[in-house]
Amino acid sequence: QVQLVESGGGLVQAGGSLRLSCAASGRTFSSYAMGWFRQAPGKEREFVAAETSIGGKTYDAESVKGRFTISRNNAKNTLYLQMNSLKPEDTAVYYCAARTPYLSASSQLTYLYWGQGTQVTVSS
Repeated sequence: QVQLVESGGGLVQAGGSLRLSCAASGRTFSSYAMGWFRQAPGKEREFVAAETSIGGKTYDAESVKGRFTISRNNAKNTLYLQMNSLKPEDTAVYYCAARTPYLSASSQLTYLYWGQGTQVTVSS
């Protein structure tokens, strides 16, 4: 079992930046490939970014490509999402999740563990 806790959300103006963190505890963080998802009000939860394998290449949704970067620090058992050039449409609750490596990075069905989410609000 892996416990995931997100932090770093908040209110930011359009064009600004935020860095989300996801602290992992429990079973070995380095055994799982990680991803970020988000859910906007009234919408389904959607894929944002993920590693294709543990610490490997990353894969981003088209809506965030070039603006968001996923990374990890295994020594700190922490996953990050650096978000730049934020837009009002990025407003959502952001979730980190862990899955077995090499399964689909963008499908929510392959993720075994989820955090509770952190709110990001981008004002225009």
